[in-house]
Amino acid sequence: MFKERVLTALVLAPIMIGGIFFLEDKPFAIFIAAIATIGAWEWANIAGYQRNWSRIGYAFAVFVCLYISARFLRVKPEYLIYYLAVGTLWWVVAFALVKRYPGGTDVWTARPVRALLGLCVLVPMWVGFMHLKQQPHSSLLIVYVMLIVWGADTGAYFAGKAWGKSKLAPHVSPGKSWAGFWGGLATTVVIALIYGYCIDRWVQSMDGHGVLRLLLITVITMVISVLGDLVESMMKRHRGIKDSSSLLPGHGGVLDRIDSMAAAVPVFAFCMMLLDWGLAK
Repeated sequence: MFKERVLTALVLAPIMIGGIFFLEDKPFAIFIAAIATIGAWEWANIAGYQRNWSRIGYAFAVFVCLYISARFLRVKPEYLIYYLAVGTLWWVVAFALVKRYPGGTDVWTARPVRALLGLCVLVPMWVGFMHLKQQPHSSLLIVYVMLIVWGADTGAYFAGKAWGKSKLAPHVSPGKSWAGFWGGLATTVVIALIYGYCIDRWVQSMDGHGVLRLLLITVITMVISVLGDLVESMMKRHRGIKDSSSLLPGHGGVLDRIDSMAAAVPVFAFCMMLLDWGLAK
């Protein structure tokens, strides 16, 4: 299992790095749309659609939604913030669902509702990636969101292993602990400070207000990234499956790898717009 995980990671990492740093806007949009469409095929199973034709149909419907969103936002770019606001609002609702679980499942247990929730996850993720890609120093921003997610996971793993007695959401993901949460938060704050220092040194000056806004955006994004993982865990637990698919040997499915990113990216992009923070040209 460990060998499979390493080999898969060695294949995926160059693909992701190449996509982020070397693809221009349109190829990058197609690249992320392809990831979202595969994720949609997996989400269809999580939603309870088990037949191949229904899963493919749902994936196609999500791709069409991405295409329509791209066309619409090209004509009406001022509506971008509403897309991101709805995507962020969904994670506020998701927090309530996770907190109530295993209660409250009657609200979202119907397959069409779970299918709709998949749109709330995947479409804002794509829109968030597109917004970041169009910003100055877009690669630095996208990599930073990835560092937030990885930092949260890494800090949570080591802190949870050392002190993880009090469970964060025992009914949803018994392996997660409050110690892990705080360890992940501390790690991402350190990453934010290092990132801010590097930006100040090599990209643009960062005054105190800029650093505070960066820290606030980072903390919010980190918290939501944890929620993204919990939501997928909740949906899989309700569905009675361990992984979203077996597409990635040793890692499960695509959704299992991007669940935190799917939550983090639109929220990070929305906070950037709301707090008027970004990197200058």
